[in-house]
Amino acid sequence: MPTTLSSARVERYARDGFLSPIAALTPAGAAGCRRQLEAFEQAVGGPLTSPGIDDPYRSRTHVLLAWVHALVSHPAILDAVEDLIGPDLLVYTSTWFIKEAASPAIAAWHQDATYFGLRPHVHVTAWLALTDATADNGCMEFLPGSQRRGQLPHRAGVVAASVNRAGQAVTLEIDDAPAVHAPLRAGEFSLHHTLCLHRSQPNRSPGRRIGLAISYIPTSAQHLGVEHKMPAMLVRGRDTFGHFKLEPAPAADFDDAARAAYARSYEGYRASYAEQVALEGR
Repeated sequence: MPTTLSSARVERYARDGFLSPIAALTPAGAAGCRRQLEAFEQAVGGPLTSPGIDDPYRSRTHVLLAWVHALVSHPAILDAVEDLIGPDLLVYTSTWFIKEAASPAIAAWHQDATYFGLRPHVHVTAWLALTDATADNGCMEFLPGSQRRGQLPHRAGVVAASVNRAGQAVTLEIDDAPAVHAPLRAGEFSLHHTLCLHRSQPNRSPGRRIGLAISYIPTSAQHLGVEHKMPAMLVRGRDTFGHFKLEPAPAADFDDAARAAYARSYEGYRASYAEQVALEGR
């Protein structure tokens, strides 16, 4: 079993609900990924933040693009995640979180678990920075230990200019005095527990802030959707449980097989997400 994380860091994750920073890509590697992202955006008609473009291509591109699949299966990330949740790992979804220069986009306090419908609550999010993420351009902020509060009530569609398209926020009043900024250099990543409260502020800088959030779960986890056996991609180990429809890795960017797999993947994910939003709102 990998020991990328020291025992002290594993204990810190259990205590605080997050870890940051952890190294993955070199600066040159992160710059290369930014160029590939820009080429992808040009191919689909513009920045993923443009109206009408970021749906569907903002999510699950690890099923469509071989270079994104290489990111979600990067050994440095998988080794760290394995230290937390074991050797048999699925990617449940991945999402681009991009804030354009001088963008008002924010994420309000929320928990990732709310609309995913996964149990038990062992899902780990890796947030991989392709540009420097700073307090000035809206890096992640965490509330240490907040995962121990359990699932909190949320409401969707209540946050204007939300970088999270659900526009979700916790409905309880949150004391943000102990909030911790988690700046990252391009190529570094953070890890956070699915119940750890987090947010991000506007981008007040003259450059883009680009991050890829990757949702990892052990193969033993289950999805509670009443109508859908959700797709997920095996990236390490074996799946002896069969709780998810296993997705193929893309052989090449945008090839016919990847396009077909992506269409199925995105349709299943969006249907399940809408179901979870409706259930939470009742």
